[in-house]
Amino acid sequence: MWDNTPLLRNIANTLFFCCVLATLYGGIHYLVHRPELLPIKVVRLSAVPERIIADDVQSLLRAQVRGNFFTVDIDQLRRMLEKLPWVRHVSIRREFPDQLLVSFEEHKAIAHWNNVGLVNQQGEVFEAETTQALPVFSGNEGTSPEVLKQYLAFSGQIAPLHLRVMQLALSTRHAWQLHLSNNIVVELGREAMQQRLARFIAIYPYIMAQPTARDIQLVDMRYRDGFAVRLRPA
Repeated sequence: MWDNTPLLRNIANTLFFCCVLATLYGGIHYLVHRPELLPIKVVRLSAVPERIIADDVQSLLRAQVRGNFFTVDIDQLRRMLEKLPWVRHVSIRREFPDQLLVSFEEHKAIAHWNNVGLVNQQGEVFEAETTQALPVFSGNEGTSPEVLKQYLAFSGQIAPLHLRVMQLALSTRHAWQLHLSNNIVVELGREAMQQRLARFIAIYPYIMAQPTARDIQLVDMRYRDGFAVRLRPA
């Protein structure tokens, strides 16, 4: 082997090439990680947020944007921004030579959830404060998408009555209860909810024509061939 000149030459060339690559890598790594090389000078927002507080974003960016164009930790910055109220998703893009472009997807609140959070249009629960007049949903953890789906369906059904669903509750036994904008509570139970609500819509003109209509507190549609009405205490 040691007298094989071509083999030794190839080994030497390979080692030399590896040394050159290692040197180049080390030099590039050193240059890229120097903070004075291409520092981030501008962070732009793709659109003006509607509900996200600008001062919160500005404070977080000042604290979290470290390094230069190559070394700034975009994933960490995205995770921190997504912890802010009303932020559903964040995307960040580098723009050479010294800028970051930040795009926000904001939550759009549909309802309150169990008096501790809000539900967005995807049925996700998030924490934020709002003064919007929103319906109230209640249910077990993890059921918010189902409650939102039924809310949209029920709302469409009762629209011809010019009523709105103000509260929608899904019990631990999976029974549905609606609180309408005229302060009537409708019990739908666990089965055939759409059909039971359709029966309520059909009888609504009849029950509202009764002398006691203003005193109706609850209409129970869980009966197979009828319904029950509860009046408010005198």
